[in-house]
Amino acid sequence: MDDLAPRLSLEQRLAAELQQLRTAELYRVRRAVEGGHGVALTVQGRRCVNFCSNDYLGLAADPRLAAAARRALEVSGTGSGASALISGYNAEHGRLEEELAAFLGRPRVLLFSSGWAANLGVLRALLSKSDTLIADELNHASLIDGGRLSGARYVRVPHGEVAGFERALRDADAERREGKGERRETLVVTDAVFSMDGDIADLPALTSLCQAHGASLMVDDAHGFGVLGAYGHGTVEHFSTPLASSLPPPAIQVATLGKSLGAAGAFVAGSETLIEYLIQRARSWIFSTAPPPAIAAAARAALRIVQAEPQRREALHANIRRFRSGAAQLGLGLSPSLTPIQPLVLGAAERALSLSRHLYDSGYWVAAIRPPTVPRGTSRLRITLSATHTTAQVDGLLAALAEGLLQLPAAA
Repeated sequence: MDDLAPRLSLEQRLAAELQQLRTAELYRVRRAVEGGHGVALTVQGRRCVNFCSNDYLGLAADPRLAAAARRALEVSGTGSGASALISGYNAEHGRLEEELAAFLGRPRVLLFSSGWAANLGVLRALLSKSDTLIADELNHASLIDGGRLSGARYVRVPHGEVAGFERALRDADAERREGKGERRETLVVTDAVFSMDGDIADLPALTSLCQAHGASLMVDDAHGFGVLGAYGHGTVEHFSTPLASSLPPPAIQVATLGKSLGAAGAFVAGSETLIEYLIQRARSWIFSTAPPPAIAAAARAALRIVQAEPQRREALHANIRRFRSGAAQLGLGLSPSLTPIQPLVLGAAERALSLSRHLYDSGYWVAAIRPPTVPRGTSRLRITLSATHTTAQVDGLLAALAEGLLQLPAAA
């Protein structure tokens, strides 16, 4: 009888699933980095040029951030000891929130321990089963999980399809008018710069749609903050040029401190009311130990550098142009991205792994990105540029890519 058949133990079941991942070339392995996490890396004992980091402005290994952290360590120690509502809220946290708000021109900012915590905290605090969430299908996993955990009606829109957002908003309007399910809030959520493709959401169109339909807009600008716009304010500034009217900021703006600022953590920017509400209701903030004050001090130093050294953004975008120009000359099929994220889609997971290994052997560190991070059949190298890459390093990567692609088996 079936109910008398021997059952696999937990250990056996997990071992079988791990073997399936290995067979499918989807098994993930950590590789230890020795020393700093800048452009030059030592990975498993091999010196490499790093082309897969989100350290877009080259600040993660900047000695000025380390010096600011050391000063804060001497005063505040290594940890906050409690959540921000208990005893963990340090003066360094408060100063960073104030400086970020001033930089972005927003009324308030609230710090979170990570971008994941920020997105889950916001969505679970603001939404319930009576609300509708309309989301781009390629949003970051934290937005997807936060939306699902909120209990709201979850509407996925094909990636970048403005008409799809419009249809979903019209449907939400109709439900409210007909009283179906007593829907209350409609929230549109999108990445600003999509982390695996590097393309930019059409924020002007989404802003107009939200205004027309009385919906709110939440934007995760993790990969645009510090990078895009004349002053590094991010994707909203990217769309606000002297020839166009300024784009109003979204109701909810999320960004991280571990990418362009080279530190760690995240923040939510918005109105006084929004931030006060999150302080009362965002569970991932309320029940988490506050970040170390030294990390906040490092992020403050990075924010000052972003404002004082616009040449870093200029160097970054020069490297992006050089890489794309060189790739076009070599016939490399890059995705159409104008951001530091330059994906080279290879299809099968084994092709991405093979080219990644070739680059590693050639002294370049570019990790292979495979399902479930990206859809099946779109495994890729997610190449990222930094302000501190030299032209010789960019050209060397291009040459290594061209050589490695010649050695790959043909795509199925």
